[in-house]
Amino acid sequence: MRKTYSFKLYSHRKNKYLHNRIEISANIYNHCIALHKRYYRIFNKYLTKYKLQKHLTKIKHIHPDWKLVGSQAIQDITDRIDRAYQNFFTWVKHRKGSRVSPPNFKKKRKYKSFTLKQAGYKILGGNRIKIGNHTYKFSNSRGLDNGNLKTLTVKRDTLGDLYIFASCDIKNDTNIKCTTVKRVAFDFGLKTFLTDQNANEIESPLFFNESIKTIKKTNRNLKRKQKGSNNRKKSRVHLARIHKKIANKRKDFHFKLAKQLSLQYDVIFLETLDLNKMKKRFGRKISDLGFYSFLKILEYECTLSGCKVIYIDKWDPSSKTCSNCLWINNKLKLKDRKWDCSNCGSHHKRDHNAAKNIYRVGASTLKINFVKPSQRVEINNLRIQRL
Repeated sequence: MRKTYSFKLYSHRKNKYLHNRIEISANIYNHCIALHKRYYRIFNKYLTKYKLQKHLTKIKHIHPDWKLVGSQAIQDITDRIDRAYQNFFTWVKHRKGSRVSPPNFKKKRKYKSFTLKQAGYKILGGNRIKIGNHTYKFSNSRGLDNGNLKTLTVKRDTLGDLYIFASCDIKNDTNIKCTTVKRVAFDFGLKTFLTDQNANEIESPLFFNESIKTIKKTNRNLKRKQKGSNNRKKSRVHLARIHKKIANKRKDFHFKLAKQLSLQYDVIFLETLDLNKMKKRFGRKISDLGFYSFLKILEYECTLSGCKVIYIDKWDPSSKTCSNCLWINNKLKLKDRKWDCSNCGSHHKRDHNAAKNIYRVGASTLKINFVKPSQRVEINNLRIQRL
């Protein structure tokens, strides 16, 4: 099992060497992109990463600063470009999902990282690591074993802080918990983050919306600063720090909630979300809630605890279907948060009713606790008799 750990490097004047290596990596990346474009323009063919690596090896003497990055880091740059092109070719062939563009040139300040594979680094014990010819200290919040370390990525964020991402091979540490025989279905919402089939609600924490006034004020201050000045750089870093704090709050909420749900239940039924359409319709609020990142974190936590996550079909009309008699209300609109069934007269709250239907469909998929509503059968018999 491959697992990646993140550690923050302490601020030090020696960190300038790592920033320099990232900027050199950006130059190599842009050089490779230029070669790809030129090769396709001349030969109308795709330049494979093996030919590109041979070419870079031959011209290393022309660029002596490339030696500071290392041969394996250069190979990783070509691997990144090749993966990006393969994803683009796959999208062109199948035309499924959101549009994928081919890799293009990047500015130095927007290029974030470089990766070392087997060589170029060494764990010295404690919280010290040697990268190249320099030793750095990092916040060692977890034990890091050099023997299981496969790759090391040095990455910087928008604030200029440096992090190391250590990818390790570890044993499968899945903790199979004692079964609680509890199953739950959740419906996502805007006002309520999650609503289950028992009408329990988890409020939506809109962290971005809470700090919107501060962000607007900081943006106005940034706009007034002269381009290229030190004051503009300070304002940009200040704005980035606010956004990072918001992202950390959201991530902390997602991890805590996902951990709680994965330990509390054995099976979790969820609806399949079309986030691209939801963003077009509801805009910034969907990004503020972070449904996609929460689902990824929940799946990860469930793999550790032994919990199962079951998704129902996104075309299933969970909100429009009466959970009592399965009659479908095609006239239901988005603004209708409560509605009455015209068939059986049941009163429904939109999110609670949707969670009940998600549970019913998910349980029928696993063939557990599914009983067809008797009312629908009786109503159908009455209709047949009338006909």
